[in-house]
Amino acid sequence: MRVVFMGTPEFAAKALEALVEAGYELPLVVTQPDRRAGRGNKLAFSDVKAKALQLGLEVYQPDRIRAPEVLERLREAAPEAIVVAAYGRILPPEILELPPLGCLNIHGSLLPAYRGAAPIQRALLDGQKVTGVTVMKMDAGMDTGDMLLQKVYLVPEAMDCGGLFEALAELGARALLEALPAWAQGRLEARPQPAEGVSYAPKLGREEERIDWKETAEKIRCRIRAFSPAPGANTLFNGKEIKILSAERATEREGSALEAGGAGAPAGTVLRLIKGKGPVVAAGEGALLLTQLRPPGKNAMSGDAYVNGYRLSPGQRFQ
Repeated sequence: MRVVFMGTPEFAAKALEALVEAGYELPLVVTQPDRRAGRGNKLAFSDVKAKALQLGLEVYQPDRIRAPEVLERLREAAPEAIVVAAYGRILPPEILELPPLGCLNIHGSLLPAYRGAAPIQRALLDGQKVTGVTVMKMDAGMDTGDMLLQKVYLVPEAMDCGGLFEALAELGARALLEALPAWAQGRLEARPQPAEGVSYAPKLGREEERIDWKETAEKIRCRIRAFSPAPGANTLFNGKEIKILSAERATEREGSALEAGGAGAPAGTVLRLIKGKGPVVAAGEGALLLTQLRPPGKNAMSGDAYVNGYRLSPGQRFQ
């Protein structure tokens, strides 16, 4: 089967590699243009481009997906199907209608929940314990197409966004290899998404990275997981921004405020220091043991190393 692949991040690169290993013919890989990134503002290309070049595939990086020459380039590739995974642009109707088998999308949620750009991060931010992937036949809407196949994933308690991205990328690749031949052979039925359970997952904003210590310990922990390992949920300590990369709910004993001067310690107060682990910090309800932090301009370090390196003491506050 001739398949054109469209995608950008690592989540999509897994599916591209799976298609090649399964023997599909890929005349063209479409991905976002190279962007400048990092401290040196150097030109960097997407994970999909890196994987495509490694596999010896032809790469196409249009600036505008709706430009007439894009449709012509896709026609020349003559795909039987187009597979899309986190490409980052809404496809126009003329592309959706081009391949005989349609455009199939791998989405990182159990649709109709979490339609949009950030389903994986939003699921963690909301504390979801169950998520998954959906392979759907795309239409002109935002993740509203008929569903071909879904795979459920139980989210481990301590898994962060990086781990969940990797797990769902592998699950999505397996789901695609199951759905694509079955759809081509007429063994799969395209099912409309149910009207109940619709939710949206817009791209996360910079302001959402900031920790509000007045929230419950569990809500703060979910925020930390959703933004880890990058860009990292942040807070202020001694007037400087610091990233909190992982945290655990403190036990009742660990979260007691006796060493910080009483049970009324304000949210964000360091309650105690646990040797070999890190600082316990008060939340609006409950407390968190901070297990990995990244100070400004430094590499990530354990909570214990941070306590020792920055001479943390009970009664100090994160804000």
